[in-house]
Amino acid sequence: MATRTQTYDIDIADVEYLRHGDTPFLARLFRPQGNGPFPMMVELHGGAWVRGTRMNGEAANEALAKNGIIVAALDFRVPPEAPYPGSLADIHYGIRWCKTQAAAWGGHPDRIGAMGTSSGAHQAMLLGMRPNDSRYAALSPPKGAAEVDAALGCVILVSPVIDPLGRYQYAKGLREDCTPPAGMFERVVPMHDQYWQTEEAMAEAAPARILASGERTSLPPVLALRREYEEAHPRPDFDEFVRQYGKAGGQIDLTIFEGDGERILTDVSLPVAKQALEEMSTFIQKHIG
Repeated sequence: MATRTQTYDIDIADVEYLRHGDTPFLARLFRPQGNGPFPMMVELHGGAWVRGTRMNGEAANEALAKNGIIVAALDFRVPPEAPYPGSLADIHYGIRWCKTQAAAWGGHPDRIGAMGTSSGAHQAMLLGMRPNDSRYAALSPPKGAAEVDAALGCVILVSPVIDPLGRYQYAKGLREDCTPPAGMFERVVPMHDQYWQTEEAMAEAAPARILASGERTSLPPVLALRREYEEAHPRPDFDEFVRQYGKAGGQIDLTIFEGDGERILTDVSLPVAKQALEEMSTFIQKHIG
């Protein structure tokens, strides 16, 4: 097992993991150089389900790789090409693909988790809970992966937008428990409409609502990080998810940083990012190291 206290030299490379028609979709691999097997995390960018790229989390992914963790940051389809659940199908495929490649990368196919920021965190959690959902598993298996599943050993949520419908109603000013800042409607509602298309889809894919409905799901260990106040991520939705996940029997570790603002990992030189990365590395090594 790799020791987290060691610092590794890393290799970074882009690899095509999926193709839709003539369009390749890339994974950016951050690989520690040394004796493994290393745990692996699939990283999912944020951007309200419609924006962002695999480069969003570059600095944090490099830092984790230096701590002895393989990171595969995925690009995936977004609107207008693919509304929900298109991105989930791509990511589900990407998780299975990573398992087929893990040994060649110095990893282990049974030591894979997922992490993300904002909407990426939501997608990581949704796949962690529903690894066998036929909609998410719609793409044919990667070569040599007919028997490989998309089960995750752990999930890390950074400033998650954990309830799509709750955030949609918040942005529209329809809630009594929290009030959006000026401009939230214009920034948020069009992107929700592009990706989700209906409020029914938003509700059906909200983890706390899934658990409250009694649906039986997988419950991988979760680390959730956020600030006390994040204007784009209503706190009541986060608290309800934590409550429902614990009620269902899931293990969830929480760190709530003081202050406001969503950019916990943007500048890895800041104390908040250093603490977050330390907690993430420790959590990963504990559960899939």
